[in-house]
Parts: sequence; C-alpha cells; structure tokens
Amino acid sequence: MSFEIDIAIERDAARIAASFTAPEKLVALFGPSGAGKTSVLDAVAGLLRPARGRIAVGDTVLFDGEARIDLPPERRGCGYVFQDGRLFPHRNVRDNLLYGWRLAPEKRRWMALEEAVDFLGIGHLLARMPRTLSGGEAQRVAIGRALLRGPGFLLMDEPLSSLDAARREEIMQVIERIRDELRLPILYVSHDRAEVERLADVVIPIGS
Repeated sequence: MSFEIDIAIERDAARIAASFTAPEKLVALFGPSGAGKTSVLDAVAGLLRPARGRIAVGDTVLFDGEARIDLPPERRGCGYVFQDGRLFPHRNVRDNLLYGWRLAPEKRRWMALEEAVDFLGIGHLLARMPRTLSGGEAQRVAIGRALLRGPGFLLMDEPLSSLDAARREEIMQVIERIRDELRLPILYVSHDRAEVERLADVVIPIGS
C-alpha cells in the first residue's frame, strides 16, 4: 500500500511536477512557499485537475489522464485539513463536526462523534461558535471534522503555520496520535524542516 503520484500541474502560468511513490505512513511534501506543495495536495483531493499523470492511493486509482479516470472529490475517500481550518462560521462546533460525519457514506464511518470528541479533547467546545475559538481549538475541530468523514487517508496543508509555539506543540501531539494510534496515512505539507523531521516517516522535496 502506498501513495503513488506522478503528475504535472499547470497553474497560473507555472508548471508544477511531482513524481514519487511512498508508503502509506506520514509523508511530508517539503519545500519553500510557492513551490506547488498545496497544488499537489489539491490534485490528490480532486480539487485541481493535473495536466497529465496518475494518482493512486493503495489499490485505488484517483486520477489517470491516459485512462480517463478522474474520481470526484467525494469518492476519493480522503479528509482534508486546510491551513486556515475553514470552519463554517454560522455553525457551532458540534454542527461543524457533524457536517463531516453526514457527508460520509454509512459504510465508511469508522469513528463516531463521541469518539472524535474524546480523542481530540474538545467536549467543552461543542456549543461554541468558530469565532470564539483559539487557533489551536479551531484546528482541533477542523481535524475532527476531517476524521468524521471516515477517510482512508488525510491531507494536511500547513496545519501548524498560523499557531503560536504552545498551540503548535498541542496540534503536533494530536497529529502524532493520529499517525501512531489511528495509523491513518497522512500526506502532509510543510516548509518547516524541524516540523517534518519530527512528524514524517518519509520526506518528499518539492521545488527544491
């Protein structure tokens, strides 16, 4: 089982290429800002169509230009944690979490709301609105929403970049627990070398 990516992306007059095979562990896409790391993640998620190439996770082909395979995002079986969280501002924490759960086909739900809340330690936040959360709290909720989609793997785009040092440490510990306890494969974007050295099993340079 592995991440298999061999794609070319054309975006904003730039050409981004990524080609690697890596085991389904925590795989970090590492490189400077603007190198195209997020574009690769968006292509895996189905939010951006490559100009050519192939993307497969395990036995599932998500995209193959030659074979004309291009699964829609909802069929790709991934959970996406964005850099800015992207919580719904008009929904409280419970409803943000349940949004992910309701999107998941019943057969794919492997985590219940109560389990996600306990795992992330966010029970006291359920009635709160996103605007009242700290950066670390909001990122925990965003991770919970992604887990409740019943994903086969996670995509994480710079999830620590907007946090202060204390909150970064808290979320790093959450990511380590997802990696070690849930054993959920993660494709992780970062430009922070210390971060990827601590978290990643495999580091893939992008744009360097």
